[in-house]
Amino acid sequence: MLIAIDVGNTNSVIALFEGEQALATWRTSTSSTRTADEYAVWLSQLMSMAGFSFADITDCVISNVVPQSLFHFRNLSRRYFNCEPFVVSAASVPGVEVKISKPSEAGADRLVNAVGAYVAYGGPLVVVDSGTATNFDVVG
Repeated sequence: MLIAIDVGNTNSVIALFEGEQALATWRTSTSSTRTADEYAVWLSQLMSMAGFSFADITDCVISNVVPQSLFHFRNLSRRYFNCEPFVVSAASVPGVEVKISKPSEAGADRLVNAVGAYVAYGGPLVVVDSGTATNFDVVG
């Protein structure tokens, strides 16, 4: 089972997937001072209520736009899910050419949105994300 962690500026969303099917999702406020242990206590209770446990998790992917939080979410994956997380970045997504002056600064959320939209709809297209900030990305 895959656990996907989307760490945004305001909220973090965590979802469990079996293949392409989302089994459960949870949301919490993002705090760069919250530790892996604190996330684990919160998440284990919610997973248990939904009939899941950390032992069910085989893979982890993290999309993160809060650099100070990445350490804690990596530790969550390593210590509690017993797996090395795949961290989304411009360098880790093959086949995606990021056409900005500093590709390493492209937000992981925008990369995930672009890839997901392209897989679902093809290209060219414009992806609009109205989160903490509103972003427009041209794909294809």
